[in-house]
Amino acid sequence: MMSKFGLHEYIVETNRIILVAPDFDFDSFPDVGEQLLTLLSATVIEKQVDADLHSWIIDFEGCQLIVKAEHYSGTVWIESLGKNESREEMEFIATLLRNQS
Repeated sequence: MMSKFGLHEYIVETNRIILVAPDFDFDSFPDVGEQLLTLLSATVIEKQVDADLHSWIIDFEGCQLIVKAEHYSGTVWIESLGKNESREEMEFIATLLRNQS
């Protein structure tokens, strides 16, 4: 079963999308993250794990974005590699997530 994702906020100035995401903890995020990638039809390029943060560089329609998930705050967000990069793709993802709600 696909978990429910949605748009919490799209911050255009910083090119960051904050998601409504299923509850997760540090160990369960990889499953939640994979479900998000399935929704976006994206693939993982690289994964990094820090104390309470998962950071995944993903390929979305040929552009690289970063998915971050912080265990303690329960927050998942997507950001572009540069402030003004991938604006069209970020707009598309924000619209996709808005329509999930």
